[in-house]
Amino acid sequence: MDNEEKSLNTIIRNVTDSDAFDIACKILQDGGLVAFPTETVYGLGGDGLRAESSEKIYAAKGRPSDNPLIIHIADISDVERLAREIPDKARTLMEAFWPGPLTVILKKKPEVPDTTTGGLDTVAIRMPSHPDAARLIRESGVLIAAPSANTSGRPSPTLAEHVIEDMNGRIDMILDGGPVGIGIESTIVDMTGDKPVILRPGYITKHMLEGVLGEVSIDKAIIEPDPNLRPKAPGMKYTHYAPSGKLTIIESADESDNSDNSDSSHGSVSQAVIDRINQETEKAEAEGLVTAVLTTSDMADKYTCKNIITLGESGSGTTVAARLYAALRECDKIGAEVIFSESFDRDELGFSIMNRLLKAAGHRVITV
Repeated sequence: MDNEEKSLNTIIRNVTDSDAFDIACKILQDGGLVAFPTETVYGLGGDGLRAESSEKIYAAKGRPSDNPLIIHIADISDVERLAREIPDKARTLMEAFWPGPLTVILKKKPEVPDTTTGGLDTVAIRMPSHPDAARLIRESGVLIAAPSANTSGRPSPTLAEHVIEDMNGRIDMILDGGPVGIGIESTIVDMTGDKPVILRPGYITKHMLEGVLGEVSIDKAIIEPDPNLRPKAPGMKYTHYAPSGKLTIIESADESDNSDNSDSSHGSVSQAVIDRINQETEKAEAEGLVTAVLTTSDMADKYTCKNIITLGESGSGTTVAARLYAALRECDKIGAEVIFSESFDRDELGFSIMNRLLKAAGHRVITV
């Protein structure tokens, strides 16, 4: 990073510091940028109704300007300021899952800058449940546009130290609220058409949504990404979440067919997968490459690789989701050049985990 790119004296405060929120609110009100914790990942916040603030967000992240930003609110009444139409089903969703890790896409009012929405005529809105995020929105009086607080393409930050790695010198302030709870971004649902469509999977699963709305479809671009399509949801067009090293997923032929609704996200790993990962890492190490294996804690002793990085507990998608991005960043810390990961069942939460892993791997999958 050159001096022009890294020129700000970034203020770093813990949320418990007496002056933390006063400083953060003033920065947001003046059009500056503040990174802050949410229940999903750390967000990089600016005034969502000021085009220049959104431009600063894109610049700080190195993010393509056609990649829309999510506006974070603290009260459902704030939706009226942003959306020109609020369908009954959208209100039902808000009542069921807000505050929480759900983003709703609606048709935007002219007051919402095209810069914030990536040039689209829709706006993505979320009401975070994290108390520090809610406090920041309320006390600042700012409706905060906030993508994840990482440089574009890197794993999203789940700790303030991750934000510091990527954003120190690029933004005005970082609020340290400790580790986040969920660890993957919010579910995004498009409510502008006749039928609700999931544009990005997340902690709020299709099964949960259908329990409230009835039939919900999944955007086919989630399964088969098309780089030529203009994205309606953040992070769905470009390479995302990626470590510096080359990540490859190894799975058995029947894993991609799992579609139950459990939280397990990780069935028993076949011996064929274990053997192939060991073969690949041993081959790479023989070539002098630094290797790493991503696995769950109960499977760690199955692998011969020197660098075993655990993603959580087998049978618990929530722990895997919470650990995923930190594990990918650990790969960078050890300088891993070649990384192999087990696959996860395409169940409800596992579907969201695999969405992130596949994007991080550039959809490199070896089936055994």
